[in-house]
Amino acid sequence: MELPWKLLRELPAPSARPLWAWIEATPAHVLSVCFVALLLFALFSLFILLHLVAPKPRPVLPSEKTYITSSPSGAPTAPRQLPCWYDRWLAERRLNEQRARPDEPFPTPDAVAIEHAELHLSVVFPAYNEEDRIIPTLEEAVAYLDKHIGRSKSPKATLNPEKRRYARGHSAASAPATGLGGYEILVVNDGSRDKTVDVVLDFAKTNELHDILRVVSLNKNRGKGGGVTHGLRHVRGEYALFADADGATRFSDVKKLIEGCEEVVDGSHRGVAIGSRAHLVGSEAVVMRSALRNFLMRSFHLVLAILTPPATSRIRDTQCGFKLFSRAALPHIVPYMHTEGWIFDIEMLMLAESAPATPILGSDGSVIGMSPGIKVAEVPIEWKEVSGSKLNVIQDSIKMAIGLAVLRASWMMGVYRRRLT
Repeated sequence: MELPWKLLRELPAPSARPLWAWIEATPAHVLSVCFVALLLFALFSLFILLHLVAPKPRPVLPSEKTYITSSPSGAPTAPRQLPCWYDRWLAERRLNEQRARPDEPFPTPDAVAIEHAELHLSVVFPAYNEEDRIIPTLEEAVAYLDKHIGRSKSPKATLNPEKRRYARGHSAASAPATGLGGYEILVVNDGSRDKTVDVVLDFAKTNELHDILRVVSLNKNRGKGGGVTHGLRHVRGEYALFADADGATRFSDVKKLIEGCEEVVDGSHRGVAIGSRAHLVGSEAVVMRSALRNFLMRSFHLVLAILTPPATSRIRDTQCGFKLFSRAALPHIVPYMHTEGWIFDIEMLMLAESAPATPILGSDGSVIGMSPGIKVAEVPIEWKEVSGSKLNVIQDSIKMAIGLAVLRASWMMGVYRRRLT
């Protein structure tokens, strides 16, 4: 039994031998105290480091709270004020925090309700230098929405399913408005340097989408996550969808997402549905991609399964750019977003998982249970590879891995946990 110990004593380099001699001469209880102190110092250093390196979204500029659209005269409109449920929600939230009683054991500022919807569906397209790809996407979306929802706010053949899982348990504050029709499209121009805005406005003019298709321009590129978050702060729909501008997904699958969302909504009508390409693994669309890209994709999902909390880690495709939220779910996710890069989807899902529990009501209005977090439905959708991707496979994969590590560490250390941005 002494041989391994003798070998260990011979391992340290000459420069480390004084330290090793000190360790041998120091009592065990002193070494334990030093070890605990070193561990606490390391955790404190990590906490400070995360505060320094974790993404911090820049404040929104006044001009970014306006939009332009087409007009019957043919010329784009002057900037108009963009409706913003987030600003009102935030003001009421902070007022509630000020009124919270010190003796209240569990203050629930999250209980502030979002203002009621004005439309059936809001669609957010983040766009950065998309002049060559966004028009086919808009054509497909508008054709489908005109047919199945209609532009009028009066009800048409909306996409509501007939059955709801928790229909008896909806609270009055969050119950969806019935009989709403109409849709809106928000194109969030994320600091594009091409003619994205011009081609979108020309499309709106040609299709008479005056004040239905709205263009919101960010002064400086913030990243896809920043563009999506900014758009979701201003949606007016009972459902809010964000989709990639490249048209890789089939827009008609939005019906599947709404049905999937309604299957998992809780008593406060909070629910999320995400498009999934997991069923396409092994298909020609995936196999034809480079071996490097497929390897990095599998590696990323392995790291994701290790680093994310249980419900999020079970999701097979977190990165598909086709996700839908019920209106009541938005206040539990959007105000707490930090990440503006490629990894933002995961933060959204983690925020949904950590959302406060909501009561489940019985037919007589009594509370029969609690529903923790916001449930996420993973819905298989059609998808195709589209050329012109801005994803740099090697560089962005490294950034995503680092971003995921920072995101998870920030949650574990309390840097991100449901902090307002």
